[in-house]
Amino acid sequence: MREQTEQAAPELSEILQIRRDKLKALQESGNDPFQINRYPRGAFAADITEKFEEYEGKEVSVAGRITGWRDMGKASFLDLSDSSGKIQLYIKIDGIGEENYAAFRTWDIGDIVGVKGEAFRTRRGEISVKAASLTLLAKSLRPLPEKWHGLKDTDIRYRQRYVDLIVNPEVRETFRKRSMILSEIRSFLNARGYLEVDTPVLQTTSAGATARPFITKHNTLGLDMYLRIALELPLKRLIIGGLERVYELSWCFRNEGMDLRHNPEFTMLELYEAYTDYHGMMELIESLVRGVALQVMGTAEIQNGEHLIDLGKPFARITMVEAVRQYADVDFDKINTLEEARETAKKHNIQFEERHGKGDILFAFFDEYVEKHLIQPTFVLDHPVEISPLTKRKPDNPDYTERFELFVLGRELANAYSELNDPIDQRSRFEHQEALRQAGDEEAFMIDEDFILAMEYGMPPTGGLGMGVERFVMLLTGTQSIRDVMLFPTMRPL
Repeated sequence: MREQTEQAAPELSEILQIRRDKLKALQESGNDPFQINRYPRGAFAADITEKFEEYEGKEVSVAGRITGWRDMGKASFLDLSDSSGKIQLYIKIDGIGEENYAAFRTWDIGDIVGVKGEAFRTRRGEISVKAASLTLLAKSLRPLPEKWHGLKDTDIRYRQRYVDLIVNPEVRETFRKRSMILSEIRSFLNARGYLEVDTPVLQTTSAGATARPFITKHNTLGLDMYLRIALELPLKRLIIGGLERVYELSWCFRNEGMDLRHNPEFTMLELYEAYTDYHGMMELIESLVRGVALQVMGTAEIQNGEHLIDLGKPFARITMVEAVRQYADVDFDKINTLEEARETAKKHNIQFEERHGKGDILFAFFDEYVEKHLIQPTFVLDHPVEISPLTKRKPDNPDYTERFELFVLGRELANAYSELNDPIDQRSRFEHQEALRQAGDEEAFMIDEDFILAMEYGMPPTGGLGMGVERFVMLLTGTQSIRDVMLFPTMRPL
């Protein structure tokens, strides 16, 4: 293997050197492409192909990257790709002149060029541009991946996303859809009277979600600060301040494992609305998910892997206790004590720790037995209070809270509460979380004294919701890894 690598290296060096020699020759002849600052592009590839009747027989000016080349001697057919798509170029010796044609023949696939010429159809009916003039705008000093194989190695694709975007048009389409999804989310919420806001990334406490934070140092203030793990507490301060419908669509950071659904930095949507509850949040997120799918994908039926997800039907609803009863055949309504819950967990090989309460064990059953079955959109309601430190208790059953999670494809898509607005109860739950931290739980909340102070001024009944944007994009685009919907996912340095 080592011998093969040593033999291959000189060939690669020769390829790179040839391109650099071509650039040097251009520069010495006074034709340095990197000295060109702009090019008057008059149309995109898609403009010409989709509205050919308007362009046929007229001079057009296009610019982009050479991604294909078929040499016919005194004529060549090139593929030119820009952000909109691809169009064929027809380069003929008597069309641009012998000297220009000879110079053009030294160019390479990957070079960025500008072309002026007539829009026409070839004898085979392919829409093309017959070149009258060519300009080399930037020299590609590295060859693109093999034409017929593209770039398939996922590690290289994620590390060199720029090459991935050049050679894989379907990747560019995924990120166009991601941008459209974000735009439609904003349009939906703005139309409902929500105000988009920005809150601090650097915070002095870590709270709002169950996750381990990244810690950094503020040199001037001389204190440790935390990259936010959630947007929740600053947004609820704004509800208290009278901004009754707010949302933020921004980055959060969690110092946790990486897999197909988790990246240390990710995009979160959080929104809060005064004078509603988790039922109001259910109506909102169901309408948002369905509406964005229809606007971006043109359908509410989404093919994702082997599953056809129907976002058009009313989403199913089930409580966590009912779900565990259905899929694990364990009824937590009949389990009255923590000891009974522990014995039941042992019988089913469910792992728990000494600090875990009955509600934690219920959630462990849910995680083990239920999640994987929730393929079609399903609201799982009424989570135990132990795992919901910011949520209002159910008036008729204070061991549980007015909280739901929306599951699709066996994974959580959104999480929502009737927000806790009792500052005394909130302090008690923060103190419980702090005790868990002291016992070694690095994901437990810290006490946020300023948030409690804000609550003491009075917080209206409020519904709140959070959704991981990457998971939503994965759902709509049919992708299976979070790295496929993030332009620059976190990677270990080489």
